[in-house]
Order: sequence, then structure tokens, then C-alpha cells
Amino acid sequence: MSTPFLHIQTQGPMPEVWPATGQVRERKPPWLKVRAPGGVNYLRVQGLMRGLGLHTICEEAHCPNMGECWEHGTATFLIMGDICTRGCRFCAVTKGKPSPLDPQEPARLATAIARLNLRHVVVTSVNRDDLPDKGAGAFAAVIREARARCPQTSIEVLIPDLRGALDGLDEILEARPDILNHNMETVRRLYQRVRPGADYDHSLALLRRARVRGRPGLVTKAGFMVGVGETRAELQDLMVDLRGVDCEVLTAGQYLRPSEWHLPIVRYYAPEEFADIKRAGLALGFRHVESGPLVRSSYHAADQVPAAPPPAAPTDPAR
Repeated sequence: MSTPFLHIQTQGPMPEVWPATGQVRERKPPWLKVRAPGGVNYLRVQGLMRGLGLHTICEEAHCPNMGECWEHGTATFLIMGDICTRGCRFCAVTKGKPSPLDPQEPARLATAIARLNLRHVVVTSVNRDDLPDKGAGAFAAVIREARARCPQTSIEVLIPDLRGALDGLDEILEARPDILNHNMETVRRLYQRVRPGADYDHSLALLRRARVRGRPGLVTKAGFMVGVGETRAELQDLMVDLRGVDCEVLTAGQYLRPSEWHLPIVRYYAPEEFADIKRAGLALGFRHVESGPLVRSSYHAADQVPAAPPPAAPTDPAR
């Protein structure tokens, strides 16, 4: 019998007016406050990304953990440009017509992995519905290049739904990532409101196929956000569906509205509720559950790799 969710009354968004403009903003509860980034390692990572012409989802999606992660020398790389072909109502990434793929991007990304001496790397992308393979080949190329240049680094790919093109998924799996991550984002009832253009069952099918077709030892992972109008029962159903396709690792975090043009926050979840989500997930059989107000897909990702290899030896940054 699965663990029921606690019944905790949490506060909804609290409106606050900026005196200078009269514009209404939402005041966040204290557990969502983070320090502004700017440490030495943060500036080093930022400089490296700029120098190599790379993008990170940390910046493009306004991740609240960017300061913490970058200060520890980790980042989630965003490939295939920084313009997405879809308009998901929760996402801060720019929507529009993307540029052609850069054939040198895999090599530059592998250089960044080596210079940062990463034990674990996470690679994600914008949606590229304009490409025949929806970007699957670009993921495979990055994995192969990273394997060749940094064999001791474990590789996690956070992939889009590929518009249900499962042959593209097979190409990614053949490149042998260590973790295949695909976010569900929200419950079935809210899919078309939150993720127009996506399909709940296609996402489950992708995770199911990854489990069946992936190499032995491949870890499958998924995540969702809360605070967009879902119920506790719907969250339980979502977790049951994920366990039904043998998904092993789960992440859950608070939705934070990037701007007034994005989906409004229905309510903030208290830290105790995230602890309860973790208990419910573990009771259902997830091997690892990362659940908290500021948790995002790649938060503490290195800790989720079974028997992760040690870091490679330091390399010459000038190379």
C-alpha cells in the first residue's frame, strides 16, 4: 500500500506591488530564497562557457540552483542552440526558429567536460521539431565524443519527447549513455495546458522503450514540477505510471513562474510536502527520489549514478 500524502495547507502566491512601476509580482516563501551567484568557480564556469560558445539550461531556464552548481564546477549543457520550437507555458527558454546545427558543438562540449574535470555530465536540449530526427543524432554525437575524450565521465542525457519518434531514441541508446532522463513535467489532466504539443502517453512510451532497448545498467529517470493545479491523487497516479514503465529515479520540484506571461503559480508546496512526495515515491519502488522546493532535473545528478567512476586526472586548461 502506497504512502498517502500529508494534508498540509500551504500558502498560494502572495501579491506584492513594485513601487516604481506598479507591476504586481509574487512574493516567494522563505524556503525559496537563494543567494545571488558570483563566486570564483561560478565566474570560471561562466567564462569557459562563453569562451567555447556553449549554452547551459541553467542560464536559459533561470535555474535557482545555478549559483550552487556552478560554484561546485558543474553545469547542465544545452545543445542544438538556445531557441526552442515549442512554447511550453512553464519554460523560460526562448521560442522561435532555431539556427542550423553546429557540427563542431560535440567537440567543444567535450573540451568543456575535460577542462572542468567532470565526474558526471548532464546534457539536454531545446526541442528541435524542425529536424527530421528531432535532434536524436545530435545527442548521439555528443555522447560518442564525450566518451572518446572523457571515458571516466558518466553521461546523463535529458532528452525531449522526439515527437514520439522512437527510432530516434534507439540512436541515442546505441551511443550508450549512463542515464536516460525524460521529464513528464506534470500530471495527465494538465498536459495540454502546461505542455501544448506534448503527449503524456508518448512520454511514458519513450521511458518504457529506453528500459527495454537500453544497455544493461542504463538508469531511467523522470521528473515533474508541482504548483500548477495538480491534486495529490494525480501526483500519486503519475508516480504509479512511471513505476509502471520501470522508471528508477525521480525528481520533484516547485514550479517557479519565469515571467507574468508564463503559467501562473497555483500554490507553493512546503518542504514537508516534498518530503512526503519522496516517501511516497520510495514506497512505490523508485531507487532514488530527489524532492524539494528547489530541485530540478539535474540537481545532485552525480549522486544518482550507480558506482559512478572517479574524476579523470586534471587536464591542462590551455589545451
